[in-house]
Amino acid sequence: MHNLGILLSGRGSNFIAIADSIDAGRIQDARIAMVVSNKADAPGIEIAKQRGIKALVIPSKGISREEHDRAVVGALREHAVEWICLAGYMRLLSPWFVQQFPQHILNIHPSLLPAFPGLDAQKQAFNYGVRVSGCTVHLVDEQLDHGAIILQKTVPVLDSDDDHSLAARILEQEHIAYSVAINLVLNGEYTIVGRRLERKP
Repeated sequence: MHNLGILLSGRGSNFIAIADSIDAGRIQDARIAMVVSNKADAPGIEIAKQRGIKALVIPSKGISREEHDRAVVGALREHAVEWICLAGYMRLLSPWFVQQFPQHILNIHPSLLPAFPGLDAQKQAFNYGVRVSGCTVHLVDEQLDHGAIILQKTVPVLDSDDDHSLAARILEQEHIAYSVAINLVLNGEYTIVGRRLERKP
């Protein structure tokens, strides 16, 4: 049984999608060992408690990045977390944090990376005028939205879209993609060559 740790800063809709997939058997041989947020008012924390999942708030305000990262890593290790899933976690992980869980941190980003990294990716894509956008699940390395890509899902940009409707349709695909990606890495059916994640035949 693989222990997952979820890091979130807000509502945690991708956390809910992961939890639902585990409950439904779409993600097998895994459990969410804990949910951690840097914000006490994050709705995802309350949802985790309602589901009987260990939920912990480690405030980031007023302390150094290193001090906060060490507290979070300590909590994850205490609960034997093996894989970390970022689900709307609005903090950059320090290189030290990433090195504690090498190639075992997943993130989902609402664009087809390497296009439109960083904040407001859906708005960036819409304003740029692209005809196709989507989402990317990737392994986290020391650079922003940069690690090896696990999978991507495409979403057409419709003439009737604005950045909000596009974001909503991308989010639907995020909820599907994250569970598929988690299954892939938990099964270990891949190798990483440079930045490429190659599935084993």
